[in-house]
Amino acid sequence: MQSAKTKWLAYTVLVGLIPICSRLLVWLVTKEGSIEPFAPQDFIAFGLVLHISNINEIEHLVSADRAWKTTQNTVSAFFIAIHGVLFCSTLIGGDAIDQQAIMYCVAIIALVSLAISYSLFTRISKIQMAHPERAP
Repeated sequence: MQSAKTKWLAYTVLVGLIPICSRLLVWLVTKEGSIEPFAPQDFIAFGLVLHISNINEIEHLVSADRAWKTTQNTVSAFFIAIHGVLFCSTLIGGDAIDQQAIMYCVAIIALVSLAISYSLFTRISKIQMAHPERAP
């Protein structure tokens, strides 16, 4: 049986990294100054993919404590809201928003989202190993 954490790494993390890696690849093959190597929107998309995956996996998890599931869904919903606010702030043009500050903020929040998602899928993998008859 393949663990939930292995599937998470392959299907969620790698897919979530596609926008970041694609932009970096395009940056490598374009003339200097054409595009930036990183954009806040790509990190926001990565965080959204992680948290949506968290909610989806928790909703399909049968053998877990209901209070823990509710807490995890709440945390993911909170981070989805934060990502949404940060995305809206990237749409504001001009000098109203410090683009470098937004970039640092979304990168840090994406790393926090990755850590939360990793810990969640570590626990889900342990739950599924303890109850293999209930694993999908």
